Amino acid sequence: MTEIHLPDDLVHSNGGGRIVLVVLDGVGGLPHPEHGRTELEAARTPNLDALAASSSLGRLIPVAPGVTPGSGPGHLALFGYDPLRTVIGRGALSALGVGFPLEPGDLAVRLNLATLDDQGRVVDRRAGRPSDEEARAAVDALRSGFEAWEGAGDTEIFVLHEKEHRAVLILRGSGLDDRLRDTDPQMTGVPPHPPEALHPDAGSASDLMLALLDHARTVLSERQTITGVLARGYALHRKLPSMGDRFGLRGAAVARYPMYRGVARLVGMEIPGEPGSDDEALGLLEASFPDHDFLFIHFKEPDARGEDGDFDAKVAAIEEADRAMARVAALEPEVLMVTGDHSTPAAMAIHSWHPVPLLLHSRWARPSADRFGESACRTGDLGQLEARHLMSLALAHAGRLDKFGA
Repeated sequence: MTEIHLPDDLVHSNGGGRIVLVVLDGVGGLPHPEHGRTELEAARTPNLDALAASSSLGRLIPVAPGVTPGSGPGHLALFGYDPLRTVIGRGALSALGVGFPLEPGDLAVRLNLATLDDQGRVVDRRAGRPSDEEARAAVDALRSGFEAWEGAGDTEIFVLHEKEHRAVLILRGSGLDDRLRDTDPQMTGVPPHPPEALHPDAGSASDLMLALLDHARTVLSERQTITGVLARGYALHRKLPSMGDRFGLRGAAVARYPMYRGVARLVGMEIPGEPGSDDEALGLLEASFPDHDFLFIHFKEPDARGEDGDFDAKVAAIEEADRAMARVAALEPEVLMVTGDHSTPAAMAIHSWHPVPLLLHSRWARPSADRFGESACRTGDLGQLEARHLMSLALAHAGRLDKFGA
């Protein structure tokens, strides 16, 4: 697995200022047909607007023009990794996020707890967004069912609850391969896709997954809502060079959802805790600030409400995140960045390829507007850049890069 590195003599060995990255998941949106404002522009965001008045603004392309990113590639790009070269399936990120000790060669798979009808067709891809308690009970049933199952041969099976309808499956054994088709059809009224092999070497892994998913449906068949699982994001575990190795940064990540802790752990960040609320997350950020060079905090709700297709609820989620920004800004890092890992317009109710608004606050910024939104960011001095270049901008503003060349 290759990665583009800044030259070794370009990153300061003697440090520099602290960097804080705030990710408002899925913050980018599209204009409402009645008033022409996006969710971010319609929201009341006094704290973000105050920052915008003394910040540089711009837009990020998470992966490439026209490419709709998943959360994994979107975050890897923000952390300075080329998402087209550093391809990590969501399963590995979920496994790392729940603290599972992955070993090289483990096959990790993200599972959606889902509702399937008697004909095996998908009724609800997220099983009605069950509570953590209900979902954990279903995962416990799956774990017991797999322990008594003889269909796995010598392959070890681990299944853990992640959050709400999300779970993660880990297979440990020989002959595993992640070149398999996702079974999630991304729509209802149709059966799941079979986990087809996308490469001849993945044939045995495909057969095992097909039998495993059939057995999962049998185990869950007596339940009313969670009656099956959908598999996606297959990933053989591979280690990445850390942010410490690449950028000389000691990082800390604060996120309520395990997957985002997983992608941060993959690049060497420390995980100071598992917050149960945004207030707890802010407390962890404040406690971690003195001992780290790079801090990342994640707010999930704008994305979740965008995927629900609820414009007003996404506006409210952005306003709630804005209230949290007062505590983030009070830390006074040398560099404070606010952006998203992708856009999730409520009008589309799904991730999209649209550029994401970016705010970069530092003493070296060039302010151009007093509002944080897509229209203001479109004319900001940062212009439009690929998200993988954000880290070098942050390092420069933090005084952590030397001059390149003579």
